[in-house]
Amino acid sequence: MAEDRIQNLLQDADRTLGPPIAVSVELSAIRGRARKRRFARLATSLGAGVVLIALAFCILTAVDKSREKEKIAAMQMQVKQLQVQTDATLRLIQEVLQDERRQRRLDKLYAELASIPDPLEEIQTQVDKTGFILVYQADQMYREFKLIDSASRMYRRVIELFPQSRWAEVARQRLSQIQESQPNRQI
Repeated sequence: MAEDRIQNLLQDADRTLGPPIAVSVELSAIRGRARKRRFARLATSLGAGVVLIALAFCILTAVDKSREKEKIAAMQMQVKQLQVQTDATLRLIQEVLQDERRQRRLDKLYAELASIPDPLEEIQTQVDKTGFILVYQADQMYREFKLIDSASRMYRRVIELFPQSRWAEVARQRLSQIQESQPNRQI
């Protein structure tokens, strides 16, 4: 019974209201509004994104500029250090080259000094040659020209000038030979 009553009430309400009113809904307008709203949201999002990107770019640029300044300052310091090291290396190279030049000059002078004969030996050689020449000439005077007095004087001269040489000994022998061969003669 309660069900019947509810059914009757519903039927009475339908009659009083009449047939349903036709509502014309334009879907294109709704779609257009929805597109506008999406576009507005998208534009807002994009605008906010662009603003964030621009802000990030400005911050990065400022950070990069300060980093670049730091890098430039660090590079300038490195360049100065390298310049100091290069200057020190160049000075060292110049000193080594000067030392090498000095050493070559010294080696050259030592070679020249080594090529110069010992003066004492050279003098002794000249004394020996002179003694030989005098004895040779005295021998020629005595043997070839029979100039006994001149030969004797020359032998004595060798003994007098070079008493310690071997030619002085030869001159003594020749003088004794002359005295043996000419016992009456005063030599």
